[in-house]
Amino acid sequence: MKLTGHSISSRTASKPVRIFLVEDNEDQGTLIQKIVQQSLPNVQVIWARSPKEALVQLDAWTYQEWEIPKLILMDLYMPDRIDGLALLEYIKNMPFPLGQVPVVTFSSSDNSADILKTYELGASSYLKKPVDYDQWLLYFQTLGSYWLETVTLPANRYRL
Repeated sequence: MKLTGHSISSRTASKPVRIFLVEDNEDQGTLIQKIVQQSLPNVQVIWARSPKEALVQLDAWTYQEWEIPKLILMDLYMPDRIDGLALLEYIKNMPFPLGQVPVVTFSSSDNSADILKTYELGASSYLKKPVDYDQWLLYFQTLGSYWLETVTLPANRYRL
């Protein structure tokens, strides 16, 4: 398989990789899904359209740990900053293995207080949202290369 100029490593080629997307903007969520399908064909996006919907899915994964995503991508403003920060804090306080899943927050805000607070709450990265299609495409090619091929994350060990 190809990742537009990159080959997907053997670590991700054997089975679909799940990414959990929490994005309340329908247009941006649809765009992200389209770009992920185009640039990361071995990635399945599970999309929650609100913090409440995200909580339902996260709670389900506490009983179905083998289904948990490798990465969580979440908008900070859903619709406001308080909802995004509360969800981030909830995720990072979840029991193992869910609480250990890397969370990449993104926003159109470059406010230093937003950035600092997300890192204080345990976000793995804070990214400013791209403004056009080509930037989104490059964003996800880079994201896929780093989080799905380069980084070595601890294995999820399920409770029995």
